[in-house]
Amino acid sequence: MRQVDFLIAGTQKGGTTALDLYLRTHPELCMATRKEVHFFDRDDYFQGDAVDYSAYHSFFSPNASQRLLGEATPIYLYWHSAPRRIWAYNPRMKIIVILRNPIERAYSHWNMERDRDADFLPFWEAIQQERERCREALPQQHRVYSYVDRGFYTEQLRRLWRYFPPEQMLILRHEALRETPQPVLDQICDFLGVACSSVATTINAHSRPYATTMTERETAYLRWLFEYDIRALERMLGWDCSAWLADH
Repeated sequence: MRQVDFLIAGTQKGGTTALDLYLRTHPELCMATRKEVHFFDRDDYFQGDAVDYSAYHSFFSPNASQRLLGEATPIYLYWHSAPRRIWAYNPRMKIIVILRNPIERAYSHWNMERDRDADFLPFWEAIQQERERCREALPQQHRVYSYVDRGFYTEQLRRLWRYFPPEQMLILRHEALRETPQPVLDQICDFLGVACSSVATTINAHSRPYATTMTERETAYLRWLFEYDIRALERMLGWDCSAWLADH
């Protein structure tokens, strides 16, 4: 079975669904039969001495024209053990990461979990109690309540860079994919080594109005929490993220 060639590894609520849908239209790419395969974040697959990848490969059925296999599971960026497992599977794996303003990402994440009836706390209480609530998942990360923790991107990127050189990683901005998808998709095609293809329709996946908006107190608190990491990210990537910290 052919190995998977590339991953969309994160971040959750960062535009990974839209990107997955865009790439499914490319004739040279075979995406997994579903988004979010959740292989490298599943501990039960990695209990024995030898990993059986047959379950993973069962999600791919490439045709003759599809040169590369790929999938999108955004928790891979956040899951501590995922980068090492990905490297052990394919050290030549190419990894695409989309980063979103962590303040907006946290609120979007909470809205998703609230809509799923997975969290009944108001947003302010949820982010105030996050550390305590996430302890119930130790020694792993919490898959639901990690609204703030998932937004500290520098540590997550360093974990990936420990195993994969910069030339095997493409780090993108959520705003760019949302506002000008064609240049972003051209960049991805160049990164993957496939022909560029035109975007027929702009995809806006999972975008919906929220029942409430963040309060000034919530926004200010998250800005205070994330400012140091955002500044570090700017130095790390050469980005200007001042808009992430601006008053909205």
